[in-house]
Amino acid sequence: MRAKTAEDRALLELIDPVAESLGLAVVRVRLMGGTLRRRLQIMAERQVDHDISVEECARLSRAVSEVLDAADPISGEYLLEVSSPGIDRPLTRLIDFDLFEGYEARLETDRMVEGRKRFKGILAGTEGEDVAIDLEGEDETALIPFAWLADAKLVLTDELLKRGAALRAARGEPEDDGLPEGAPDADSTQDSIQDSTKDDA
Repeated sequence: MRAKTAEDRALLELIDPVAESLGLAVVRVRLMGGTLRRRLQIMAERQVDHDISVEECARLSRAVSEVLDAADPISGEYLLEVSSPGIDRPLTRLIDFDLFEGYEARLETDRMVEGRKRFKGILAGTEGEDVAIDLEGEDETALIPFAWLADAKLVLTDELLKRGAALRAARGEPEDDGLPEGAPDADSTQDSIQDSTKDDA
């Protein structure tokens, strides 16, 4: 799920080594938009503590730009956006389901599983290659093969917001994120760098 399309997967092969050289891990790559001006979104985090700073986003953006300029995998103009995964982050790797065990998540499969494709519940880690989740209204923990997942994302809850606040405090950032009271926006909590890039070919 780190890459959705063949184009995303080709870009991920170029970007992964760049991120690793900086001590970062790519959470997700998406090339979006039409043919006129596309947007390349890269979500990344540090390998050691699964966090990332604005400065690290900027370093990754510059390093990725150099590689993409040389490889020229995207025709025309595009906007490169490097950011943290955010608070209600996507879960794209098997390890993510262990890291966020105990938090609420929504999962969607690429096939019917017991009559449905969408699931919501509390993550219970992993068992082998399966994701364990305690579903609402069910007594037994469900096991869903990771390979069957089409999408997975944390649900924005008070517990998750507290975790995000603790991370910001650890980085020495203010608790007030400038949002209107009672209207949290997960996207605004992301460290993000955008860079306009033009293919000169």
